[in-house]
Amino acid sequence: MVARPLKCNLTTKQGSKEFRQLSGLKRHMRSYTCKRPLRCGKCSKQFSWLCNLKRHMRTHTGERPYKCDKCSKQFSDQGNMKSHMRTHTDEKPFKCEECGNQFSRMYHLKSHIRTHTGEKPYKCEECSKQFSVLGGLKIHMRTHTGEKPYKCDECSKQFSVLGNLKIHMRTHTGEKPYRCDECSKQFNVRSGGRQFSRLDNLKSHVMTHTGEKPYQCKECSRSFRTSGNLRRHMRTHATRVKPYLCEECSKT
Repeated sequence: MVARPLKCNLTTKQGSKEFRQLSGLKRHMRSYTCKRPLRCGKCSKQFSWLCNLKRHMRTHTGERPYKCDKCSKQFSDQGNMKSHMRTHTDEKPFKCEECGNQFSRMYHLKSHIRTHTGEKPYKCEECSKQFSVLGGLKIHMRTHTGEKPYKCDECSKQFSVLGNLKIHMRTHTGEKPYRCDECSKQFNVRSGGRQFSRLDNLKSHVMTHTGEKPYQCKECSRSFRTSGNLRRHMRTHATRVKPYLCEECSKT
């Protein structure tokens, strides 16, 4: 006699799902009831599925059983390894319907779509600044905490962003990967922030050829190549701020 299949009473678009064993039906029902009877012994986090608990436990044990055949990089989750493999195959299956940009991971596509929608779901509790990606919020939080987790092995200088450490390392190695098409002068920064000298900045240098001055004074309409030059110029206006004092004659 063939056992009657066990049916889920909560229908889906495909109809009622059926199971041969009661345990399978119970596991499936947890996805609707939100019951999470499986608890992590390390941090008390709860899960509906044993496979999810096992995957989570690797965050505590450091186990990485999935290995990339191309570069030997290891992963704790098979899905992450599959996503990584696309960096070797250059496969980008996730496409933005707005602009046609393609991505290797769904997460990257979702983050990109926010550049179209303007959505910024991650908010700083200190200053209420909002971000479109969680990583942006985490980096921003270091401006409040002062945390600088990336340290230069050569001079012990520390940075809050890994990318800034990589750029800084070029001051030790002498690497200058960005070349000016006009005069062939080379630079170690394509377009740096305040932490990098404009002398190291290709974008600022190119303006010496084009004559572009994108930073304009609202008081007198004078324009400047860099934001730093504009800030210095602004001190000459109404407030007459002169922050630098000569210790010899007290002239500002």
